Amino acid sequence: MKKIVLIGASGFVGSAILNEALDRGLEVVAVVRNPDKIGITNSSLTKVKADVSSALEIVKLVKGADAVISAYNPGWNNPDMYNETLRVYPEILKGVKDAGVKRLLIVGGAGTLFVAPGKRVIDSGAIPEAIMGGVKSLGEFYLHTLTKEKEIDWVFFSPAGHIFPGERTTTYRLGKDDLIVDAKGESNISVQDYAKAMIDEFEKPQHHQERFTIGY
Repeated sequence: MKKIVLIGASGFVGSAILNEALDRGLEVVAVVRNPDKIGITNSSLTKVKADVSSALEIVKLVKGADAVISAYNPGWNNPDMYNETLRVYPEILKGVKDAGVKRLLIVGGAGTLFVAPGKRVIDSGAIPEAIMGGVKSLGEFYLHTLTKEKEIDWVFFSPAGHIFPGERTTTYRLGKDDLIVDAKGESNISVQDYAKAMIDEFEKPQHHQERFTIGY
């Protein structure tokens, strides 16, 4: 049985990934701030309360895993979200590398996707100011740190512009650096389809040291 460590397993995206992974018979170590937020029980699930802001702690958590999936988010209401993201994500990356885990899959953001040549989502005026700190910091981590990482096999999986609770349709499209839009010019994906594509990528890797994205 393959084993993944899932950081941020109780959040909106993390919980969907958790359910998808367990449904496929994977062993999951769910790393969360509050294990009580995970209401499910499963013989393949281990819940762990941990501080992921320390590379040393990350090493202990992830050693022996086939991969780490990170849905880390300091909280959209965290007033220091920008700095927290830029402080913690390098620690996660270092911890995974130091533990000898070969693969890191990151729940990315849509902010750095292109909507036109030379124009990213973050520059389009479409992102509310209330969440700009989180979008900007995750984008900076991807552009300035992750893209320079050559040791570990990482992927940064950017969702569509709008990710919502819906159904597992499997009728989505995958892309690389451009925002995927439908015939109406809208960019959407259900969190269930996003989770399916993430676990697909874990089970049958198609992307290596690069970003990819999803949409209908």
